[in-house]
Amino acid sequence: MATIGEALVTGLLARGVDTVFGIPGVHTVELYRGLAASGIRHVIPRHEQGAGFMADGYARASGKPGVAFVITGPGLTNTLTAMGQARADSVPMLVVSGVNALSTLGKGLGKLHELPDQRALARQVALVSERIEKAGDLAPALDRAFAPFRSGRPGPTHIEIPLDVAGHEGPRDVAAVPPAVAAPDQGGVEAAIAVLSKATAPVILAGGGARHAAGRLRSLAERLGAPVVQTVNARGLMYAHPLGIPASPSLGPVRDLISGADAVLAVGTEFGETDYDMYATGEMAAMTNLIRVDICPEQLARHPTEIAIEGDAGAVLDALLQAMPVGGPAFHGPERAGEVRRRARRELPADLAGLVDVLDAIRNAVPGAVIVGDSAQPIYAGNLYYDHDVPGGWFNAATGFGALGYGIPAAIGAAVAVPGPRVICIAGDGGAQFSHPEIMTAVDENLPVTFVIWNNHGYQEIATSMEAAGVTVLGCDPTPPDFCAVAESYGIPFQSCDPLPATVAAAIAAMVRVRGPGMVEVRAQKHPALG
Repeated sequence: MATIGEALVTGLLARGVDTVFGIPGVHTVELYRGLAASGIRHVIPRHEQGAGFMADGYARASGKPGVAFVITGPGLTNTLTAMGQARADSVPMLVVSGVNALSTLGKGLGKLHELPDQRALARQVALVSERIEKAGDLAPALDRAFAPFRSGRPGPTHIEIPLDVAGHEGPRDVAAVPPAVAAPDQGGVEAAIAVLSKATAPVILAGGGARHAAGRLRSLAERLGAPVVQTVNARGLMYAHPLGIPASPSLGPVRDLISGADAVLAVGTEFGETDYDMYATGEMAAMTNLIRVDICPEQLARHPTEIAIEGDAGAVLDALLQAMPVGGPAFHGPERAGEVRRRARRELPADLAGLVDVLDAIRNAVPGAVIVGDSAQPIYAGNLYYDHDVPGGWFNAATGFGALGYGIPAAIGAAVAVPGPRVICIAGDGGAQFSHPEIMTAVDENLPVTFVIWNNHGYQEIATSMEAAGVTVLGCDPTPPDFCAVAESYGIPFQSCDPLPATVAAAIAAMVRVRGPGMVEVRAQKHPALG
C-alpha cells in the first residue's frame, strides 16, 4: 500500500501536474519517495523563493498550476514572497510543505524548523491552506487546493503534511473530483449586448484574465469596432492589430479614450493602481456604461459597475460573440486606436521612449520569444508602452506586488513550461543580485534562456524617486559584480554591449544561436546621483 506521501504524488499526477520545483529536506523525504518513479519532472532551484518564482513563471507560460515542494519553517517562509506575487497577479500555484510532527504543533518545544503556527502564516497569502492529518484528508484537500485553479480566480494555495503523517498508509483513491463550472449569467450577457450593440464609441479594457482568450477577444473587438487597451498582463493579445492599444491606461491619451467611450467592456482586469493609476493621482478614467467580466465575484463588487458578469473570460466572450449582431453603429475604431497609439507613444519621456525602441528591436530580432522581467528600467518603459508578439509572452513583477529578484527564476520556470521559444529575462543589476544563483538551474536543465542584465550600477528608479522627493539619495548604489566573471563561473557564454537598440538586439540574437543559457550585459548609463 502506498504511503500518504506517495499518494500525494499520484494525486498530483491525476490533476495534470508534470513538473515540481523543489529543494528536498529532512522534513520532505517522504514526499520524494513517490516522486522519482512518477514521471513528474523535478527541477532544483537554489533557494525556496526561487522555487516559488519558478512555479509562477511556469504557470504563466503554460496556463497550468506551478507546483513547489518546500521544507517546514524556513522553506515555507522563503516561499511566501513568491506566493504574495502570485496572489497579486492571480497566478495558479500550489506550495506543498512539510510541518513538524502533529503532536508537537503549537507547543513551542524548540523542534527543528518550528513556527508557532505555520498554517496561519500561509493563510495570510494562500487562497487555501490545508493540513493532512490522516489518509482520508488527502483527496479532499487536493480538490480544495486545485479548485481555484479550475473554477475561480486563481492564486497560491498550500498543503502541509506533518513529518509523522507523510509516511503513514495512504488512501486508495486520490482521483480528482471535477469542479462544477457555472455558465455565464445569461441576463448579464443580454444586458451587455443591449448596451454594446448601440455603442458608437466603445472601448475594451483587457487584463490578465483574458490572456488565454486572444482569438475571441480579437473577434469581439472587430465585431464592435472597439479599440482594446491592454494592461501589462494582457500584452500580446492584439499584436500589431489596428484596434490594439498596447499602452498603460495610466497615460493621458489612453485615459482620454476611456473617458470618451459611450460603453466600456472590462474583461479580466482588477483596475489595480499599478496599471490604471501608476502615477498615484488617486483617480482613474471616468467610465460610462461600464460592463465588467471577471471570474471573481469579490472583484466585481470592488468598483461601481453598470453590468457585472461573473464567469471565465473565454466563456463570456463566446457568449457575447454568439449573441452580438453582425454590424452595428460603432465606427472609426481603427482610426481612434491609431491616434491613441501615436499620442501615447509621444507622451513617453525621451529616455523611456528610447527603451521602448530597445524592446521593439529585441522583439523583431527574436520573434516569438517570451520576455520575463524584473523591476528594471526597460521593463518599466515597456509596461507603459510595448506591443509584444505572443499572447501571454510579456510578464514581469514590476506591477502589483512588485517583488524584486523575480525575473531570473520566473524566466527559468517559463522555459521549463514552454521548451520551444527562446525565453529572454530582463533584470537590472540590483535585482539580478537577489537571485542570480538560480542561473545554475538553467545550466543544469540546459534551458534556452538569455539573461539580459541591464547594468546601470544601482537602483536607478529608487534614486530618481528619492531625488524627486527632495531626499538625499542613499542606499541605491550596491556595487554590481563582474557579470562576465559571473557568467564564466556558471559556464555560460557572455556578451557585453552598449544600450543602443541595434547592438542590444544583435547581442541577444547571437545568444539565440546558443542551445542553452547565455548572458548579455547591457552597460547602461549610471544615475548622476550615484556618482
